[in-house]
Amino acid sequence: MKKYVLLFFVILFLSCNSKDKRPILGETPYQQQLNASFKDATTSPLLKKDLKNFKGLDFFPIDSSFIVEAKLTRTENAPIFEMPTTTERAPLYRAYGILDFKLQNTPFQLTLYQSLDDLKEDAYKDYLFLPFTDNTTGNESYDAGRYMDVLLSDIKADSTVTLNFNNTYNPYCAYNEKYSCPLTPRKNHLAIEVNAGIRNFKKH
Repeated sequence: MKKYVLLFFVILFLSCNSKDKRPILGETPYQQQLNASFKDATTSPLLKKDLKNFKGLDFFPIDSSFIVEAKLTRTENAPIFEMPTTTERAPLYRAYGILDFKLQNTPFQLTLYQSLDDLKEDAYKDYLFLPFTDNTTGNESYDAGRYMDVLLSDIKADSTVTLNFNNTYNPYCAYNEKYSCPLTPRKNHLAIEVNAGIRNFKKH
């Protein structure tokens, strides 16, 4: 009888553990990686109460029409400026170039930026910063806009680069007000609904 009781508790213990180790949600490796980062208390920007109930970030359905080729025109001798943020912090940036592309057969432009702080760190000196707003901003997506990373190594020899709007993310301020986040410049607005990438976060 004792053996059966012991076996019962072993099965119960394993069952409870399997519930704690939920699989990482996400339709793509990008989404899974982002969800894993948010689920990990050591890397997550989430408040404790939101982390406790966190199951996964909310994304628009994957839409291949929001993966486009853009032509990059470098901005020569771009001045360094202070990028406004959600706090008094004023990080230094410069315009790296202009991206020309089409979404739903409509031409658009976005300015691509380079952070001077990123240039000081080996892990981030390859990164360029692409913030934008669109016609979902403030409703289905975060009211301060969304971000996309573009790597210098992503830029092809013909000065084109692939923009995947499915791989957008929110600034940390969308989850926790303690962070200081760059505000999207007004000129980086897309007069279209970008129903791709990350949605607005609903706090608990």
